[in-house]
Amino acid sequence: MRTTSNPVFRNLPKQEGSGGYASFGSATGGSAQATQQFGQPQYAQAEPYRTGPDYRSMTIDDVVTKTGVTLGVLSVTAIISYFLVSNDTGLAVPFVIGGGLVGLVLVLVATFGRKMDNPAIVLSYAVVEGLFLGALSFMFTDITFGGVGGSAMIAQAVLGTFGVFFGMLVVYKTGAIRVTPRLTRMVIGALIGVVVLALGNLVASFFTPGGLGLRDGGTLAIIFSLVVIGVAAFSFLLDFDAADQLIRAQAPEKAAWGVAFGLTITLVWLYIEILRLLSYFNSD
Repeated sequence: MRTTSNPVFRNLPKQEGSGGYASFGSATGGSAQATQQFGQPQYAQAEPYRTGPDYRSMTIDDVVTKTGVTLGVLSVTAIISYFLVSNDTGLAVPFVIGGGLVGLVLVLVATFGRKMDNPAIVLSYAVVEGLFLGALSFMFTDITFGGVGGSAMIAQAVLGTFGVFFGMLVVYKTGAIRVTPRLTRMVIGALIGVVVLALGNLVASFFTPGGLGLRDGGTLAIIFSLVVIGVAAFSFLLDFDAADQLIRAQAPEKAAWGVAFGLTITLVWLYIEILRLLSYFNSD
């Protein structure tokens, strides 16, 4: 079965004996089963979920609405966090560490606890991640923490993030790049490689200044950031396809929260990496 690089989508619970998602129906996958939405050629038709009288299946409008709400909560919280930190720089480190750790815990709980469609967890993640991003953005742009570029760099990172998101949405919608098992394996392999290198650089930095040179702002660091941005961009294709499969399988309406959760995680990752790359170019 085709999977996705995003753990929120990849670990959707399966229904016993059916191969489909628990409560989501029997969404099929693989090169002989996966389908493309938006009028693209189909490999096979997903088996619909068996509905009840009060059942409403998920639609693309549900995905857009839930994602919009999640990103709205995250954005408002990030703005509040930014201004709180700008008035009291002592809040920066607690917000970054606390927000990052709580956000990670929520992702793990949602993923392994199979609660991706729980709106309380999704919106809680948006709040703590907003605190994290607001403080981190301030640290990247304020000279007190060695930052550069000012608020203009944040605006550039936001525009760049949504530019990549909508660009990949167009690529997916037009079928310019098809999500195939081979592409999925390549993206996941690249993701694993990026994570291993990042962790290796972190460990090396404890013993050697700059570690492996992947985050020191030099040429190698710029290349690494570009690679990470590319992997994040292609991850959107897998996320879109996973959401597409849920819609075709007539997943329940609340599953849209899980889709919003997964997309938000990828967007946050992409934003941080673009912000980091911009900081390299502004460091001179």
